[in-house]
Amino acid sequence: MANRTDPAAKSVHGTNPQNLVEKILRSKIYQNSYWKEQCFGLTAETLVDKAMELDHFGGTYGGNRKATPFMCLMMKMLQIQPEKEIVVEFIKNEDYKYVRILGALYLRLVGKPTDVYQYLEPLYNDYRKLRCMLADGSFALSHVDEFIDLLLTTDYACDVALPRVPKRWTLEAAGQLEPRRSALEDDFEEEEEKEEEDQTLVGLDSIALDKDHRRGRSSPRERDRDAKKRDMYRQHRDRNYDRDYDYDRGRGRERDRDRDRDRDRDYYRDRDRLRDGRDHPRERDREYHRREREKERDRHWDRERRRSRSRSHSRGRDHRDRDYDMQSDYKKRHRSASPQNRKRLDKDALEGEQKKKKEKKEKKEPAADGTDHPDPEIAEANRLRAALGLKPLKL
Repeated sequence: MANRTDPAAKSVHGTNPQNLVEKILRSKIYQNSYWKEQCFGLTAETLVDKAMELDHFGGTYGGNRKATPFMCLMMKMLQIQPEKEIVVEFIKNEDYKYVRILGALYLRLVGKPTDVYQYLEPLYNDYRKLRCMLADGSFALSHVDEFIDLLLTTDYACDVALPRVPKRWTLEAAGQLEPRRSALEDDFEEEEEKEEEDQTLVGLDSIALDKDHRRGRSSPRERDRDAKKRDMYRQHRDRNYDRDYDYDRGRGRERDRDRDRDRDRDYYRDRDRLRDGRDHPRERDREYHRREREKERDRHWDRERRRSRSRSHSRGRDHRDRDYDMQSDYKKRHRSASPQNRKRLDKDALEGEQKKKKEKKEKKEPAADGTDHPDPEIAEANRLRAALGLKPLKL
């Protein structure tokens, strides 16, 4: 009996008001001790006292998903279905912020779209802090305007699926809702009026200053001095103007000559293209690429020419040094030698070269019997084995 909806309550959105809350959450609320102890027998008048005692809001929390007192009072309002005037008073209550958001959530669930926008949008100007209980049982900081924005822009709040509300511009286009007027527009209008008044005062002050200036004109001597200054300024301005005019005229002539030269060159080039039948975008592109290839080829040949020149210089220098060394050695050898000595020196040089070749050949071809082994003991053992007719040691 305690969980039944008031018989005098009307259906909301074609169903029982309590059915706006999902069955699982509804059963959690019915099993909550706060629902059984504090919400039993509440009326629209006594429910306000319980709402004033709230210190946080939220849906369910903890491992077993307990319902918060905020949701228990929300379910009680759906059960007893208070009148619209009472709900509006809840929303307009500025002393207790949790009473205000409780009425806002109830109106969002059961109210018409026009009433939702009409009564909830003014709450955007309420920036008071709220304590929101999260699913893990901890608290997070929130604000009244954030909660109102959540109700107007999303379809889920406090673990409850909210009924769909049309967009505001749709209702404005249908003529069911007036365009929204911001609370700051009045301040803006006042600021604009103040600025206009200040501008008018500044204009009047400047006019008065001009009159005072005209009224207090200077003496004839000062007027003559001002006239001389004006004349000097005019002469200087005319002289600068003439100089600038001559300079601009000279530049204009040069520019005209350059333009005529470019126009003639373009004319002859286009005439040649028309004559050759090459006035085509593809031909122009091919001509452009051909020029680029020629430029790249010229740059390449220039680089190669510089490299070959540097290599030839270095090679010529090396040859000159080598020739000089050979000539100096030859002169040293044959400076004071007679023909007989030259023959003897050539013979000795030839024998020395043959001897060196023979030594190199002996070094390259090691002995087969292993007697020339670098280790003296192994070489001695190989000599003994060679004397006995045995094979050398292979190590």
